[in-house]
Amino acid sequence: MNDDCPASCPYVGGRADAFEFPLGQVHRLAPVASGGSPPSGSDVDETKRNLLKLLAVAGVVGAAGGGLVGGTLQYAQPPLVGAKSFPKVQLLDVDSSPLTATKVGAEYNVTTSDLYTFAYPLTNEPNFLLNLAPASPGGSGAKNATGGVGPNGSIVAFSAICQHLGCPAPALAYYPPGTCPKTFSGRDFYIHCSCHGSTYDVAKGAANLTGPAVYPLPQVTLLWNDPSKGGDDTIWATGVTGVPVNGHFETLVGGYQVPGTVQLSKQSPVILCVFPGT
Repeated sequence: MNDDCPASCPYVGGRADAFEFPLGQVHRLAPVASGGSPPSGSDVDETKRNLLKLLAVAGVVGAAGGGLVGGTLQYAQPPLVGAKSFPKVQLLDVDSSPLTATKVGAEYNVTTSDLYTFAYPLTNEPNFLLNLAPASPGGSGAKNATGGVGPNGSIVAFSAICQHLGCPAPALAYYPPGTCPKTFSGRDFYIHCSCHGSTYDVAKGAANLTGPAVYPLPQVTLLWNDPSKGGDDTIWATGVTGVPVNGHFETLVGGYQVPGTVQLSKQSPVILCVFPGT
């Protein structure tokens, strides 16, 4: 049997012409009258056409998907920017006036239940401002706390992001005396995380009282312009000590630097008296 198609085949000139296209490539050819030749431009490369269609659709989907993924990553990972060094930043009270040790002493003490936070050194790094001075003589509180400033050495500031898995305020909150029945070495005020139960000693540089966190909270270095030494009683943030803020490779990297002044903001805490491992 002869498999060759003679030149009189109605659709192609012969077998040799039929195999001129690469293997796997699909072509559509226009009908050719017997003894004639196909019209110019009558063949259409279906593979190329389908590929172009696929690329066009993929481009639209990719653009939409890329925008979605890009938007998600924007919040899943802090931007890799930051500050070259710790800035000197003046703290402002909730009413936008300069924060002074006199105002702190009059407005806040160890019994203050609301949270007062400020961003430093980056805008996505919140910190607690606490005054651990007793509300009354002989009451609970702490003077000359680690890193404390002001007349009693009782004004301190710590990161408001838990060092365990990064739960921020208000889940991480300051617990004034009497908030929970639990005490630690007689101390009934501390910072506690309602996410997983980590607890920190605010009078001792936010040292760990209970896990699962194993690192203290980073402490903000405060500067008090002592009036007895010619200062104006204002309070400034000048640095951060300890391990990096949770979620950042370095405390100075992973966000945008705060401006020259930062204002306190007020929040209500989330309270949960659960202390694992005690």
